Amino acid sequence: RAYNAVSLSTPTGDGERGTELGDLLGSEDTSFELAELRVALGPALATLDEREQKILTLRFYGNLTQSQIADQVGVSQMHVSRLLTRALTKLRGQLTESSFS
Repeated sequence: RAYNAVSLSTPTGDGERGTELGDLLGSEDTSFELAELRVALGPALATLDEREQKILTLRFYGNLTQSQIADQVGVSQMHVSRLLTRALTKLRGQLTESSFS
């Protein structure tokens, strides 16, 4: 059967819709974009200062609340909120730049 290839232009179904075999094969793989972002995340994290890295690690890897992070870092919860916002803004900027280059 492998010696009998079928053209991707072969009509499928009733033929009224004009669908060809090639139209039914393949699809967009969104996992590539996610993989690229993961690869770019390491260098983007390296651009943050130590305190920002620690706060992001505690928040997203340690699953701690802002209040718990504030106790560990020695700042107010409101300051942790500001630092998280600033760090995430920096990361978004870095990741956006890396996706266009």
